[in-house]
Amino acid sequence: MEISQLGEFGLIDRLTQDLENVNASTLKGVGDDCAVIRNHDTDILVTTDLLLEGVHFDLTYMPLKHLGYKSAIVNFSDVYAMNGTPRQITVSLGISKRFTVEHIEELFAGIRLACRIYGVDLIGGDTTSSRQGLVISITCIGEAPADKIVSRSGAKDTDLICVSGDLGAAYMGLQLLEREKTASAGRPDFIPQFEGKEYLVERQLKPEARRDIIEELAKAGIVPTAMMDISDGLSSELLHICKQSDAGCRIYEDRIPIDYQTAIMAEELGMNLVTAALNGGEDYELLFTVPLHCHDQIEKLPGVKLIGHITKPSLGCAMITRDGTEIPLRAQGWNPLAATDPVVESPEKEA
Repeated sequence: MEISQLGEFGLIDRLTQDLENVNASTLKGVGDDCAVIRNHDTDILVTTDLLLEGVHFDLTYMPLKHLGYKSAIVNFSDVYAMNGTPRQITVSLGISKRFTVEHIEELFAGIRLACRIYGVDLIGGDTTSSRQGLVISITCIGEAPADKIVSRSGAKDTDLICVSGDLGAAYMGLQLLEREKTASAGRPDFIPQFEGKEYLVERQLKPEARRDIIEELAKAGIVPTAMMDISDGLSSELLHICKQSDAGCRIYEDRIPIDYQTAIMAEELGMNLVTAALNGGEDYELLFTVPLHCHDQIEKLPGVKLIGHITKPSLGCAMITRDGTEIPLRAQGWNPLAATDPVVESPEKEA
């Protein structure tokens, strides 16, 4: 069987389906944004990400300092998605011969900047040689009170579905960078055209973890019933929540938050805007559900948009279009183990 037939999450499910935890301190293992380990009254959150040159990043347009910053941020985001606080990271690198000491110092400058801004300690790691370019593996350790941790499996019928920020900008930023890379081939004096689209480039090269949303939720006394960060696309993440919560959902096209620059870029490239917002990925916004009685509080939170509600599982998962048509949701987000990238497909029958 080709791995692409299963995809990333199908492969993970197959490899881990019979795993049993033997330690009482292991509260949650594979299947969420973080593993959860009990430590007295505080639970420890552990997550790791592996980034490969040519798969997850392109150094043609990704500055090493930005890459270091983003590599740390994507780990912090996983901890915030569990309603926790990141505290420490370890960093392991595979380095090919084309990199100098100064290159790696620049990469670490970005990692250290992210740690300084988010109050995280860099406590160790490993380095080795690589024959395939740059490899970055970061493990983040966080913590949260035992009664505040939020997993993917707690969404209930009638819960409200919320997202932070706006969606699709990071994907459009990637398309813009790839377009300018192609246009620059063989032209040493080429100047990329980013005017008026700076926000898209920033969203791709220098994302931020939504610590501010976690803090606002805490101030409002709201503990989400389920939560994830949006790394692979809204559709994929929402389907994960529904699958693990044994629930269905309805989201509304006209409520999906999209920035003006994202809309302009999609039109310029002839791409379907809603498809990009649903499936583009790398937004690192928070997707979460809250009980219906939190409606008025959620409406007042800055940077949070109510986009739908959880339903009974028998109703399935769907998006309601602007004209009232119900379209089944599909997990079309970025999948590193898939044979093709389906993001650019038009959601005429499925979103």
